Amino acid sequence: MINVKEYSGHIRNWSALCERLGIDHSLSREDREEQILIKAYETWGNEMADHMHGMFAFALWDDEKQELFCLRDQFGTKPFYYYETADGELLYGTTIRQIMEQPGFVKELNEEMLQLYLSLTYVAGEMTFFKGVKKLLPGRYLIWKDGKLAITRYWKPEFHPDETKTLEDWADEIHNTLTEIMPEVKEESEYAESFLSGGVDSSYVLAMSDVQKTDSCGYEEERFDESGLARQTAELLGRESQRCVITPEEYFGIVPDVMYNMEQPLGDASAIVFALGCRETAKHTKICYSGEGADEFFGGYNMYRNAERYGENLKNFYVGNTNIMKEDEKQKILKHYDPDVLPIELVRSIYEETEGLDPLSKMSNVDIQIWLEGDIYLNVDKMSRAAGLEVRMPLTDTRIFSIASRMPSRYKVNEEQNKVAFRTAAAKVLPEEIAFRKKLGFIVPIRIWMADERYNQDVRDKFHSDMAAKFFNLDEINAIFEDYIGGNSDNWRKVWTIYTFLVWYEEYFVKR
Repeated sequence: MINVKEYSGHIRNWSALCERLGIDHSLSREDREEQILIKAYETWGNEMADHMHGMFAFALWDDEKQELFCLRDQFGTKPFYYYETADGELLYGTTIRQIMEQPGFVKELNEEMLQLYLSLTYVAGEMTFFKGVKKLLPGRYLIWKDGKLAITRYWKPEFHPDETKTLEDWADEIHNTLTEIMPEVKEESEYAESFLSGGVDSSYVLAMSDVQKTDSCGYEEERFDESGLARQTAELLGRESQRCVITPEEYFGIVPDVMYNMEQPLGDASAIVFALGCRETAKHTKICYSGEGADEFFGGYNMYRNAERYGENLKNFYVGNTNIMKEDEKQKILKHYDPDVLPIELVRSIYEETEGLDPLSKMSNVDIQIWLEGDIYLNVDKMSRAAGLEVRMPLTDTRIFSIASRMPSRYKVNEEQNKVAFRTAAAKVLPEEIAFRKKLGFIVPIRIWMADERYNQDVRDKFHSDMAAKFFNLDEINAIFEDYIGGNSDNWRKVWTIYTFLVWYEEYFVKR
């Protein structure tokens, strides 16, 4: 007998799986997905994920084999954690707090992660900030039997450029594949809305969907506010737009709650905005679409246009989308610096996997395996779950990635444009001014707000606290803060990354 012990996610191709596995379509979603997991495991065993599309992390207990089978989806859209106790038991769950609540767990800080965090602004790789708590990495499954643990990698991103197709061929394949995927993303009886920014990804998802309402975040500061572009897009597509205006008071007020629900510190300033957006959106829907995945798959970041210039030197410095503090700076500010703990070590194996590929493919692979899992998908999962909202990401799909993995890099970026083929596909349903609009990113006015004495008192207090003195040389971090206040706005991310760690530490190791 197979029992589902833990599950989080949405199985996208549930209808086709019900047909293949003989499962009643009329079951409730909860019962249906439980049956899919059980029947898929009975039919395909450890290879079951090869037949599933969507986002999922789960644990199954096989009574006959007396073993636990845990699996995380190919891209890591849903987290999964595990912990071996001193007496040989395995604790596991899709949240760290589930593990913390179980007998045998001992809460200890893994201070080594702080050194990596100060460069990356997120928790990358297998380890976490809790000593002994590990992430099951994307595309892996874990088997626990007779007190022994074994982890197998069942999927990884691979790139095999196909030079036979034209730009239009690639655009057609993207569009046709997304056309097939969209009906799977929700059932006819389900109500959904769609997050919408001024960018092509969320606009394309909206245009391909049947949702009638969109949700955007904006600010009173016009230069940071993308919501006007989102409203224009919604109007062009005949959809209703809803706007959540975020104030600095709301932004700073929710930071402790965000760090608690994130379970690990995250220095991505847009995460706070996303949390507020999820809360507002959850007031009128329980399902919302979002456009994550396309940037990393199809060459969406402006820095990707420098890939050829970086060349072989990439493997010496490129550790993902963010790298805000160098080793000499961390050595100055940290009380306990270890010269052997280096961010580049997290990606050595990824560069080995991509040996011989072009520089853009190498950068994409690093971001898919490190940045997407550690920052983007973590944020989406934790903040939507905390708000009682389910976010579905149609562009994060192995069928979409399959296209990107075969597409030569010249159809992803060129000197003038990024996401060239993807934008060409989007232009089939969007006006060109939207499909080819310059990438803006998720802009947050934090670099202005945090310099304002009305809002930064908690930052200042924490930078002078006994808690901070456990980890940092206070003179050094306050020099960074004062330099920022004095007008060096480039330092805002360093200040914010230190601050978010301190807020998180207070939530988990001081208050609780």
